[in-house]
Amino acid sequence: MNLFRITADVAHAVAIVILLLKIWKSRSCEGISGRSQVLFAITFFTRYLDLFTSFYSLYNTVMKVLFLAGSIGTVYLMWVKFKATYDRNNDTFRVEFLVIPSLILALIINHEFMFMEVMWTFSIYLEAVAIMPQLFMLSRTGNAETITAHYLFALGSYRFLYIFNWVYRYYTESFFDPIAVVAGIVQTVLYADFFYLYITRVIQSNRQFEMSA
Repeated sequence: MNLFRITADVAHAVAIVILLLKIWKSRSCEGISGRSQVLFAITFFTRYLDLFTSFYSLYNTVMKVLFLAGSIGTVYLMWVKFKATYDRNNDTFRVEFLVIPSLILALIINHEFMFMEVMWTFSIYLEAVAIMPQLFMLSRTGNAETITAHYLFALGSYRFLYIFNWVYRYYTESFFDPIAVVAGIVQTVLYADFFYLYITRVIQSNRQFEMSA
């Protein structure tokens, strides 16, 4: 365990908490892609199938439970409790174009052709593109609500920090996982457009508000 990994996990956890608090406090899931959240829930479920069969460390177990519970809770709030506020008209990305290729790729390119390993690989590929429905929704609405923007910024930070984690592990442990690294780079690139949106819209709008106050 190193500082980059821990910081990345904290950023990931913060992103989930921000999203849950946003939905709960506003009693609305406006601006949030329910399809992306379902993809994230599938990602965590398939990645952490070993939760009840293997124990690595208390930290590892706690983070797995946190991510699973957070993703399931978000899906529940969006699709059940506050479903009336869910913007289905703008959340129309065809998720089958992400799920099916990810599964096929996992069956072809994996470390070992075993069920648990294929599911783990599938989760890596799916996570890399799970944010696409959210980014597609933002492009359609042209509106990046501040809280939603902070959520995506925290997610992007998590992926960015994981790149440093991989570099650190490569030089200190000679560890290199090409599947995780390539998928992580793809995911980071997808967040690049949003980082630009975050800087140009959210931060600048906050500065303009402060200057006018």
